[in-house]
Amino acid sequence: MRLVIRGHHLPGRNCGAYEGIHVGLQVGREPVGLVPGDADGAEWVTAVRTDDGDFRGPAVHGRKGERFIYLTWGTVTDGSFSMFRRAKLMLGDLPVGAEEVTVDIDLTDEAGMPRCARLDAPAVRIG
Repeated sequence: MRLVIRGHHLPGRNCGAYEGIHVGLQVGREPVGLVPGDADGAEWVTAVRTDDGDFRGPAVHGRKGERFIYLTWGTVTDGSFSMFRRAKLMLGDLPVGAEEVTVDIDLTDEAGMPRCARLDAPAVRIG
C-alpha cells in the first residue's frame, strides 16, 4: 500500500517555548522529509505492506497488532534536529486491502501547539 500523509494547519515556526520548529516522518530514529512549522502544508509518502494482516515498512514502528507511524516534531538549529514531541498514526485504522490511502491531518492542536500523541478524528481524516 502506498500511504500518503498530508498535513495542514501547521502551528508556526515558533510556538510556545520552541523556536525553529519542523515536522517530519520518523524512519528508524531519524526524521525524514522535514517541513518547517510555518509551511502552508506538508506531505510524506511511504510504502506500507501487510503480511498476514501485519504492517511493515521503513517508517513502521510498534509491536505486531499495534503498528503505527510517527510524525516527529523538533527544533532545527544549525542543521541539527532535536525532537520534542511526536504524533502517532495508528495503522490499524487504515482500510485493509487498499492500494493507496491518503490521510489528512490537522497538525495544530486545540491549544495552538504541534499536535502530538495518538492521532484520532476529527484531527485525522482517512480517505
